[in-house]
Amino acid sequence: MNDNPYPVSRRRLLAGAAAASAVTLTGVAVAPTAAAATPVRATTPLVVRDRIATAVLCAPDGTAAAARFQADFHARLAAWLAFWSANSPRAWSAPVQVVGRAAPAGDALTLHAIRYRRDDELRAGFAAGRRDASHAATLASLHHHFPSVRVLPDGTVRVGDGPAGFTGAPGQVAFAVAACRQLWGDGDATAARWAEHAGRALARAGQPADAASHAGWAAFTRISLRRGLGTESYE
Repeated sequence: MNDNPYPVSRRRLLAGAAAASAVTLTGVAVAPTAAAATPVRATTPLVVRDRIATAVLCAPDGTAAAARFQADFHARLAAWLAFWSANSPRAWSAPVQVVGRAAPAGDALTLHAIRYRRDDELRAGFAAGRRDASHAATLASLHHHFPSVRVLPDGTVRVGDGPAGFTGAPGQVAFAVAACRQLWGDGDATAARWAEHAGRALARAGQPADAASHAGWAAFTRISLRRGLGTESYE
């Protein structure tokens, strides 16, 4: 099954934006002195960005606002948004707004909404206060790209920087159980046997794998994104 049956132009546009966002990190070395008994750790300057991929970055009040990011984290965010869009319905435009707030250290983002255009109207593909299938699907896309994804009480999602992959963290297991129940209709899914339940979803999608493996986790989060956004039913 082709996992990317979407317009090439949109994928290329977003991929190009993600590549443009990736910049080389440079350390600021501090030369040792006679007064310094221990070396000083190199620091990485933050970069100021007003977009994530092709989408304008907006503050929670809706105003466009640039934010300061760790460069590698911003690049991962761009790749994530391109992935989310490539697996969204054909009728949706590439995301035009991401509503969120970056952490002061530039290594985390609290996500409030993702907006796209359809029929010349601005619509929310993800909204923090709307706990529907698109909310679960967006969580899947974030778990696909980041190791730390936490849903806050108001439905906003805090994403922390780091390489993707399954680590067995409680947040990942809780997501997998919720996804099996909400997206895959497996009401018997439990934390103790989540991999078995996720494996059923993978088999149903024609992608049998160990969900707790690197490849299996990537596949499970991808098919959960597509099922939640309605681009694949896997029936």
